Amino acid sequence: MARIRRKKERQRNMSKNEEQQQTAAQEETTPEAEAQMTEGNETQEAPQEENPLQAKLEQAEAKTAEYLAMAQRVQADFENFRKRNESVRADAYADGRKDVAAMMLPVLDNLERAVEAAAGSQDEAMKSGMELVLKQMQDAYGKLDVTPINRLGEKFDPNLENAILQGVPEDGEPGTVCQVLQKGYKIGEKVLRHAMVKVVPE
Repeated sequence: MARIRRKKERQRNMSKNEEQQQTAAQEETTPEAEAQMTEGNETQEAPQEENPLQAKLEQAEAKTAEYLAMAQRVQADFENFRKRNESVRADAYADGRKDVAAMMLPVLDNLERAVEAAAGSQDEAMKSGMELVLKQMQDAYGKLDVTPINRLGEKFDPNLENAILQGVPEDGEPGTVCQVLQKGYKIGEKVLRHAMVKVVPE
């Protein structure tokens, strides 16, 4: 029995010695181990230091995209404004050209009558002068894309002519223009002034 007790006491003493050694090993930390632990902690903390930079980068990219979209919208708005302005300016020019051409038509009519009246005159200088002025006027109208409506002998068209007199069957084919009393004019494809005509009855 004494032998068994001594054996148990030795085992208890060995267990205590092992525990003390383990405790001492845990308490003892070498400088190298501390350095490794510090490096490990720094390595773990490094990503945390990069997070603010990543957030700032993402914010900067978001601002860049926002400013780019804003600039594109401004550019698109300006382009639309430029196109509208060009359209308005073209329409204004066309309307002004039409108004001036219509206003000057009576002058052109009178020049043509004056040339016809001067045809029997003996004053060649006067006739030449009148013809020259008429030609200049007609050239100016040509530059404005104004052309006369000349449809004598053709089928009456109410879109181009106003019938103010009715002829007789002997004047021509039924429904045709047999006489132009006042010239009509077009500016481009639009009627500037309807022609006043005499029409053969159908």
